[in-house]
Amino acid sequence: MLLNKRLIFIVLPIAVLALGYILMQLFTSMREEPTRRRPPVLVRSVEARVIDSGAVPTTIEAIGRVTSTQPVQLVSEVAGLLQAGKPAFLPGQRFRKGQVLLRIDDRQVRYNLNSAKSDFLNALATVLPELKIEFPDDYLRWQEYFDGSSFDRPLGPLPESEQRKVRLLLTRFNVHKLFFAVKNLEVTLEKHTIVAPFNGAIVSTAVREGSAARVGGVLGEIISLENLELQAPIPAGDVSWIDRSRPVRLSAEGSDVSWTGTITRIGSAVDQRTQTIPVFIAVRGGGDALYEGMYLRAVIPGTPLSSAISVPRRALYEERYVYVIDGGALQRRDVTIARRQPRSVLVSAGLQRGDTLVTELLQGVSDGMPAAARLTDVEGRDK
Repeated sequence: MLLNKRLIFIVLPIAVLALGYILMQLFTSMREEPTRRRPPVLVRSVEARVIDSGAVPTTIEAIGRVTSTQPVQLVSEVAGLLQAGKPAFLPGQRFRKGQVLLRIDDRQVRYNLNSAKSDFLNALATVLPELKIEFPDDYLRWQEYFDGSSFDRPLGPLPESEQRKVRLLLTRFNVHKLFFAVKNLEVTLEKHTIVAPFNGAIVSTAVREGSAARVGGVLGEIISLENLELQAPIPAGDVSWIDRSRPVRLSAEGSDVSWTGTITRIGSAVDQRTQTIPVFIAVRGGGDALYEGMYLRAVIPGTPLSSAISVPRRALYEERYVYVIDGGALQRRDVTIARRQPRSVLVSAGLQRGDTLVTELLQGVSDGMPAAARLTDVEGRDK
């Protein structure tokens, strides 16, 4: 009896577990399998534009410094006390052509000039009576010259005479010698007044009003603001692309002002350190906003490519291929680059007119990935 109870306690739990397992399997087999859904295909929206081939303009960009083509160092050819001109002789002062920059005390040379002119007129007055008697035709011209001479203005050129005897008579009285002595002093007198030869500015000064100028002493330096040029170094390989017939666009960083320039000459030697060649650009219409020494960005027009496609730099991968959208999927295209520019490359082969070019930088993509084009214009604006 005791043995039977033990068997019951052992077999009954096992039977219950077996029955539960059988029922679980039965109910599981009766449950319908749920329908598995395929994950949706992810179509990536990318920035793109439909490309068009044709003549594409090229440009060369460079940064250069503005310099004056007429820097002039003022050197005194005479000695004397310096007097103020107009405008004041100070660094940074601008002036107009014909204005007096400096005066050097000229009283002594002026007195010497008038003394020499007096000797000349005295000699001429001595020879006039003989001319009147022997050469009446020449006398009238010389008399008019004598009457028209003055101490307040330079002497005019001497009347010419074809008669040898008249020239001998004038030589005997030292008329020619005294005349050239006067003209020499007139030149010396002119050197006491320094007149601006062009519109420009004073760069530096070595003297001030009241100081003494000496012969050969440096007075200062001036530059012309009418003839400014930009010296811009460009890579040696870009020289052959330059179109000298078109104007150059110039601009300054952080300024809305722009200028135009003309290429005047191109250097003939390559800088060994930078492998660049200087291009000299004459700046037109500088105005008050342009200063010597400032840096400008030059956009130099280049020879256009007759049949090419401009591709943004960001759309080029490993410098050799791009992506296009074909049939709703990305397709890799190897391209041939004809020219590299600062913000774009010009492609001569690998793309065709009408292709949808991906113009944004993509990461984690592969050939054949589904994609939809978000069309933009050349400037990147949505259409």
